[in-house]
Amino acid sequence: MTHATKNKEIFGESFLLESSKAENLYFGYAKDMPVIDYHNHLEPDVISGNRNFRSPTAIWLDGDHYKWRAMRNFGIEEKFISGNAGDEEKFRKWAETVPYTLRNPLFHWSHLELKNPFGITEYLSGNNSGAIYAKMDEALQSDTFRPQQLLQQFSVEALCTTDDPADSLEFHQTLKKSGCTIGVFPAFRPDAYIAFTDAEAYRKNIRKLEKTAGTGIRSASDLLEALQSRISYFHDHGARISDHGFEFFPDTTRWNGTLDHEFREFLNGDRALFSDPEALTGHLLKELCKMYAAKGWVQQFHIGATRNNNSGMLHRIGANTGYDAIGESYFAQRMSVMFDALNAEDRLAKSVIYTLNPTLNEVLATMAGNFNEEGIRGKIQFGAAWWFLDQLDGMEKQMNAVSNLGLISTFIGMLTDSRSFLSFSRHEYFRRLLCNMFGSEMERGLIPDDEKWVGRTIQDICYHNTKNYFGF
Repeated sequence: MTHATKNKEIFGESFLLESSKAENLYFGYAKDMPVIDYHNHLEPDVISGNRNFRSPTAIWLDGDHYKWRAMRNFGIEEKFISGNAGDEEKFRKWAETVPYTLRNPLFHWSHLELKNPFGITEYLSGNNSGAIYAKMDEALQSDTFRPQQLLQQFSVEALCTTDDPADSLEFHQTLKKSGCTIGVFPAFRPDAYIAFTDAEAYRKNIRKLEKTAGTGIRSASDLLEALQSRISYFHDHGARISDHGFEFFPDTTRWNGTLDHEFREFLNGDRALFSDPEALTGHLLKELCKMYAAKGWVQQFHIGATRNNNSGMLHRIGANTGYDAIGESYFAQRMSVMFDALNAEDRLAKSVIYTLNPTLNEVLATMAGNFNEEGIRGKIQFGAAWWFLDQLDGMEKQMNAVSNLGLISTFIGMLTDSRSFLSFSRHEYFRRLLCNMFGSEMERGLIPDDEKWVGRTIQDICYHNTKNYFGF
């Protein structure tokens, strides 16, 4: 197959594809593979309700902390970002910012999102923001731009939301009964119940879990029983994945009888504070990992974000609003201790480990090779470039680390980790980069000039490895 073209514009068919071999790999093998997005933050009720979005701002800017950070960097007033300005005003301010995002991945992502699915192939700026807003708004009123239909346009076969253990999963159930052709599966995210800095907020979370689980929680063992019941509930409703987010990996060896007694007093209100939350987190995490293994789940660990750095804005507009950063904590040894203990008991589940700090790429790539198992390809995965790193340089560095220190051929590929229904264009972005990397090395004679051989590997990374690994 040959799909050469001289059109190298951002909207051209050869975007990111710098050789005919890269083009052939992308158009012949990668482009039309289905998407399995195994970690995102889409809202199940929005997917289930399947109602039209109120405006381009609602689908494109609301809650998008990537775009919010860029607008703040450009000096835009907060009322046009997270504030009470009107939708068209917010859109116009973003449009004015876009020309100044050159060399930031937002420049690529934003224009790819305009092209697919809206068919808009002109650069966005303050000059044309009104016309582009109107075109997007008109499209969003049609049936083909409802949430489920958008997912179909992006060839999404399955996705995993991120869900609180106390969630009823009612919208997942509704989706399953509705005959929706896209697999929408819950993922178990228990961070609020195993890690805390604010004692009162934590007790409030525990009360919520008590109500949902239908049991009193007066000790660490009670808490684990409640979480076990929710794991079983999630499993019965399609969950096969857990997820954890840590600034640093907890010490899983410190728990003891004294701390257990103190935690009982803390839960029962006899003690205002608990002295060692990290030891609690480590203990609960290790026990949860055993539960995941018993269910045959995949466990994910997202590590390295320093969150909520701007305390003033945290109090003003809340968490997950664009004030997080890359952390610098080293955690590999603690992770290795836990993995080794679980592995010794034959209770280590499939695991995907992510770092937000690229200086630890090689560390985690080698960690992933320590606990593999017969009959499972890539049991421990060094996960895709995440958050601040899912841009060209970050993705290439992550894949080079996997290639050099493991087997890129068993890699489970890309995810969005996003709250936006338009972010699935990042799968296209990843696939174009992947094909360009392989195509370039074919051109240079570093890997075989065998399109079918290399093409099969490309398809495995884009789709087959993921489907086999998670068992959707």
